[in-house]
Amino acid sequence: MKINFKIKKLETFTNTYVSVVKLTMFDDSIGWGQMSTYCADITCEIFHRQIAPHVIGVSFSSFDDLEDLILRKEHKFPGSYILRALAGLDTALWDWLGKIKESPVVTLLGGNIGKIRAYGSSMKRDITPQEEAQRLCHLRDTFGFNAFKFRIGSECGEGKDEWEGRTEEIINVVPKALGNGVEKLVDANSCYLHEDAIEISKKLIDNDICHFEEPCPYWLPEETKKVTDAISIDVTGGEQDCDLRVWQDLIDRKITDVFQPDIMYMGGLTRSLKVAKMAADANMPCTPHAANLSLVTICTMHFLKAIPNAGKYLELSIEGEDYYPWQIDLFDGNPFMVLDGECSVPDSPGWGVQFSKKWLEKSHYRVCEI
Repeated sequence: MKINFKIKKLETFTNTYVSVVKLTMFDDSIGWGQMSTYCADITCEIFHRQIAPHVIGVSFSSFDDLEDLILRKEHKFPGSYILRALAGLDTALWDWLGKIKESPVVTLLGGNIGKIRAYGSSMKRDITPQEEAQRLCHLRDTFGFNAFKFRIGSECGEGKDEWEGRTEEIINVVPKALGNGVEKLVDANSCYLHEDAIEISKKLIDNDICHFEEPCPYWLPEETKKVTDAISIDVTGGEQDCDLRVWQDLIDRKITDVFQPDIMYMGGLTRSLKVAKMAADANMPCTPHAANLSLVTICTMHFLKAIPNAGKYLELSIEGEDYYPWQIDLFDGNPFMVLDGECSVPDSPGWGVQFSKKWLEKSHYRVCEI
């Protein structure tokens, strides 16, 4: 998309977990974005030292040109942290463009506002199968969710369970409690090598589970490929990957059945759309990772309603203050309202949400300007 712009000022509002970006152009138009969550105070330092100085006062004609300049200037620093910081700038640019065009981002991308099916995504492993079943059934009955994801194995666990017998028990207990008409998904977070993952998949299939996420260490794609080729249910993954060369290889070799980039880990919407296009060209679905109720999930709503190869649902975290206390009061209102198992893509210009003034005032403030 060609559009001339010049950034005058970049402001950040940061705590340990999340950093919000306010962008101001030379004509005083503004946009709001967010860097990737977790260790955001470190990411904010990178933003002010290795992102902002390259773009303040420089004229650009596309978001791709801006991204290319930053990555060339910082070619000695490829990888996650630069991209987590870049996400704050990129998402602020898309919000700015939506505001000056008086259009939601999804419409800028050629999609439409509206409802989007969500799956309730559990982040917890320190929960018994019975407790997990109870809370998922409550959410099913209260909000109409017809799909849920829960955790098996242990995170990067080298085949070990969170505690002995938990995985086998939860695979049996939760699907039976949820019953028919509810899709069941599991996430192993890189726990298993392919032999164990294939063996566990037999139990998944027997218990009506349709989605096996990150069964093997993500840095060992050959292990994941063996699982994908061996089993009949969807193998999914990709959330940790942020290098476009890696993505092209994963897609070319069909390492998984469904690809799951994270918009914030990728460096923003612009780069994530490139991954979606690669997957679309290979006739593969794209269902992004969106594991908390920050701007990543809002961006993912717009993304899924615009790409032609969107997967079946939006990942929507079900965790509240006990697990993600930093989410509280991040936005005005509740942009994640669920009705009949669906969320609504905001219809206001840009991302369609407002960061809470109360939250911003409590955060650490920095500015970079001409």
